[in-house]
Amino acid sequence: MHFPTLSHGTLLRRYQRFLADVRLPSGEEITIHCPNTGAMTGCANEGDRVWFSTSTNSRRKYAHTWELTETKEGHFICVNTQRANQLVAEALEAGWIPELADYNEILPEQPFGLEKSRVDFLLKKGEISCFMEVKSTTWLTEKGVGMFPDAKTLRGQKHLRELIEIVNVGQKAVMFFAILHTGIKDFDIAMKIDPKYAELYDSARLVGVQALAYCAEVECENGRPIAMRLQKSLEI
Repeated sequence: MHFPTLSHGTLLRRYQRFLADVRLPSGEEITIHCPNTGAMTGCANEGDRVWFSTSTNSRRKYAHTWELTETKEGHFICVNTQRANQLVAEALEAGWIPELADYNEILPEQPFGLEKSRVDFLLKKGEISCFMEVKSTTWLTEKGVGMFPDAKTLRGQKHLRELIEIVNVGQKAVMFFAILHTGIKDFDIAMKIDPKYAELYDSARLVGVQALAYCAEVECENGRPIAMRLQKSLEI
């Protein structure tokens, strides 16, 4: 997945969930849109470098969108949550996820489940269907482990219940963790953050919901991020 042309600045603060103030190399300060409603633990530290795209839509109040954080350690974190599904769609279509390469039909955002959810991807091969939920993972703990979730997630709990029910009625289901922090080399579920999510995750695995975690790598050209793709799977 290629990024639009990105510019950078220094993060001053993130506030009101959707906004962030950034100082440009020229010294000018601007406000950019933050396309992430989550806690963004470790992704929005003052002084980190922020990479942002610029829209030509004159109707937008804030023309710039926060895409990546570059940490002082040199790691890239994709904070634009829309990019996770774009990355996964690209990987599915290119056959880069061996566990799911046999499916020849990829349908995004399909309604499913008793709780009226929308699954991120419905994969099909003939009469076989596989329901796939994607979770963007960006929290790197002090122990060097990537964890999900970084805050209590009622929506995530609902999705797990839906996937469990899918398997119980004889169909396939996958929970896919897109690791969008290049410093993450190991992964685990954050039981202390959301014990109910961890309990449902364990139940899902027991009934046969498949769990996959794939890391993203960022390609740079002359120090500027230009592309990102899912590359390496982690054991979970």
